[in-house]
Amino acid sequence: MTTSGEWIAGHIPTLTPPVIHTLGLVEYQSTWDAMKKFTAERTPDTRDEIWLVQHPPTYTQGLAGLPEHLLNPTEIPVIKIDRGGQITYHGPGQIVAYLLLDLRRWKLNVRELVNLMEQAVVDVLGEYGVAAQGRVDAPGVYVDDAKIASLGLKIRHGCCYHGLALNVDMNLTPFSHINPCGYQGLRVTQCVELGITAGISELQAQLAQNLIHGLQQHYDRKQTHEQQ
Repeated sequence: MTTSGEWIAGHIPTLTPPVIHTLGLVEYQSTWDAMKKFTAERTPDTRDEIWLVQHPPTYTQGLAGLPEHLLNPTEIPVIKIDRGGQITYHGPGQIVAYLLLDLRRWKLNVRELVNLMEQAVVDVLGEYGVAAQGRVDAPGVYVDDAKIASLGLKIRHGCCYHGLALNVDMNLTPFSHINPCGYQGLRVTQCVELGITAGISELQAQLAQNLIHGLQQHYDRKQTHEQQ
């Protein structure tokens, strides 16, 4: 077992949870560069990390991104990046959680990780009486037919980066200038519109806790199954 895990006789082995970094408002490009560098330089012993950030107004366009999904160019920069998916918007008042994980360590495939991220958001919203759900055909989290969280990942040598973005209390107008995630007419919502008045810091902490809990639950289930 590496330094990222510990075997306990007669028990399911435990894994060291990801370290949480709360980084505040940071530029998108430098954060993306740092994620790529971290992933390129990590070893089998590198501890996983979750970065909690906000970004200045930025559009990001995924590998499959089509330029026609930017309906009305504005002064907001468009950065072409290496995650999957189409175009989305990041801005102040939105929680972005970047997951820098060794998927093999956690016995995760991509679909399982997507489900885990979606469930972490669903559970946060559920704490405030808001019913939300993921969609198999269009990854993300939705309240009725309005999207409140978007997801995107990049996998490199069995490790992931990028993550999820949860709209909390932000200016949603920039979403009207795009087809969010490539879907024409997709409505977008946010926590404050749903009566959730908790601040960014509180929601960040709940989201991070849910992500770590989901990872450990998934790992425990896989270990239990393998031992049967």
